[in-house]
Amino acid sequence: MSETPPNQDTPPNGDNQNLPSLVVLAQYLKDLSFENPHAPGSFQDASSPQMEVNVDVQGRPMGTDQYEVALTASAKASRDGQAVFVAEACYAGVFEIKNLPREQLEMAMLVECPRLLFPFMRQIMADATRNGNYPPLMLEPIDFMGIYLANKQRTQQEAGGQA
Repeated sequence: MSETPPNQDTPPNGDNQNLPSLVVLAQYLKDLSFENPHAPGSFQDASSPQMEVNVDVQGRPMGTDQYEVALTASAKASRDGQAVFVAEACYAGVFEIKNLPREQLEMAMLVECPRLLFPFMRQIMADATRNGNYPPLMLEPIDFMGIYLANKQRTQQEAGGQA
């Protein structure tokens, strides 16, 4: 007869109350905008437009151990300085984050939470551009950890330069 080994994640006393946890309580679309200002004329030009894509993450506390994290993406396609389309979306989630040291809370909010939200944002932007009669805009995967670390390093350098 085989025995199941004890769960390595569970403390010997079975107390899970002090383990760090991140739970998605809600996910929702906060804002969506698609502008197609020169349609149908913009469809007659087959040349590829210039694309500019920006992504931002914001987090805020909502109560005890609850935080809203909003992932915002904007994409602007232009040809000869004229907008072909502009797509903007804000997709957010409410997360319960417990038992995480304060110094790791920011990282969880700016790295792990947007990592969970990103696939949904990617689909929203793809659907919006496709529904505007353009090829779906497939946002490239984002290295939220790399961005977080680069921003931290830049902030520390700026603080060191001001001292």
